[in-house]
Amino acid sequence: MGNSSDFIVREFADGPSAPPRMAVCYLTELVDQEQLSLLLDSLVAETRSDDDDAERIEADLRTRIRVGNVRRVHSSDEILAAVLAGEAAILSDGVAGAIAASVQGAPKRSIEEPSSQTVVRGPKEGFTEDLNVNLAQIRRRIRSPDLRVEERLVGRYTQTRVSAVYIEGIARPEVVEELRRRLDAIDIDSVLESGYIEEFIQDKSFTPFPTIQNTERPDTIAAHLLEGHVAVLVDGTPFALVLPVTFFKFFLSSEDYYQRYDIVSLVRIIRFISFFVSLLLPSLYVAITTFQQEMLPTTMLISLAAQREGVPLPALMEALLMELTFEVIREAGIRMPRVIGPAISIVGALVLGQAAVQAGLVSGAMVIIVSFTAIASFVIPSIAMSAAIRLVRFGLMFLAGTFGLFGILAGLVPLLVHMASLESFGVPYLMPVAPLRFRNFKDLVIRVPWRLMKSRPAVIGSRNPTRQADYRDKTGGR
Repeated sequence: MGNSSDFIVREFADGPSAPPRMAVCYLTELVDQEQLSLLLDSLVAETRSDDDDAERIEADLRTRIRVGNVRRVHSSDEILAAVLAGEAAILSDGVAGAIAASVQGAPKRSIEEPSSQTVVRGPKEGFTEDLNVNLAQIRRRIRSPDLRVEERLVGRYTQTRVSAVYIEGIARPEVVEELRRRLDAIDIDSVLESGYIEEFIQDKSFTPFPTIQNTERPDTIAAHLLEGHVAVLVDGTPFALVLPVTFFKFFLSSEDYYQRYDIVSLVRIIRFISFFVSLLLPSLYVAITTFQQEMLPTTMLISLAAQREGVPLPALMEALLMELTFEVIREAGIRMPRVIGPAISIVGALVLGQAAVQAGLVSGAMVIIVSFTAIASFVIPSIAMSAAIRLVRFGLMFLAGTFGLFGILAGLVPLLVHMASLESFGVPYLMPVAPLRFRNFKDLVIRVPWRLMKSRPAVIGSRNPTRQADYRDKTGGR
């Protein structure tokens, strides 16, 4: 520990001139002072016996300590790891190793509503940066002895706690074993956020589509665990990882299971429509106005031609200019202070859009197309999937501006083939569409009532497929 000023060693002796027979080591910023005082008082309150037997000395120390969890650590590396984790290491003359007492008390954020995944109906609790608090929220929702938590330290310098959480008997053993193998293979200096872990354990790195889902909602994690998924929680971040996942999981929200099934089904249809709008609308506009004008009604074609009269840029450059402008406004709104960020982004979009139309740089129709595309991208619940769509959209726009509708088709076919080749821990990315799993269609675009969803999703929770008993048997056939 060198000469770190926050590293404290409190020594205890039987008398003023006697050599120290006991020491307590801790870091001042990571311990709770009240718990530490109680620990020190319990060690000083009684006089240690003169017995030199190590087992009796250790038993005597365990009897005195009345705070937190107590465990035995053997090597100097384990002692340092305990101290760096916020525990107090108690060393005693005559005992090989030390006793680690849990007296952690580092400052932590209280439980708040998730900022990235808000819901109208549902729990308002979100994960925090403290791993223990996050695990407690999951335990409070799944009160089963089959819930398993496996912890390991990742990062040579940060020694970040990473926990794999799953339900024994529901999660597939091969998925859990593969996750253990990938986590153990990570050898890096630091892990500061779950994004580090996500990039290391994902199946493919060179793809715009996420194959691991992240969430800061405990109820979402609990629901995925009950379906057979595995969660990865990282200390220091409120975002947990869920695996394996499929493409369609990114369009589902936890609120879908708290509202009526008919309303949810309509909302899901709107989400998938928004997905295609966000992905294809600018490309279709560029392709049709540049190459396939005969596809438009005559009245609309004349209106668009009148708007584009005097615009110096081709449709492709016009679309790219507006898309890049909106991306700049979006990023500026995120980075600016929260007090002025929304105002600047809204005013900036209105002023720039109106000024660009009046200056003749872009047409009014292009402003409408880009604005509606941006709004449609926010309908998708997953930020990671929305970001992937934004990236793919630029490529399709280039193809549309070069080859028209044939260019869009030439881009969509390889994209679909690429998505069909993806896997997430052995689960096909486009399941249940490819391969077909009709059992999973009950909770895809249309969500059926809860009484009809008797089984868990195929493949993911295939080890224990039954989720509920027959509702009619319980209600006398009603």
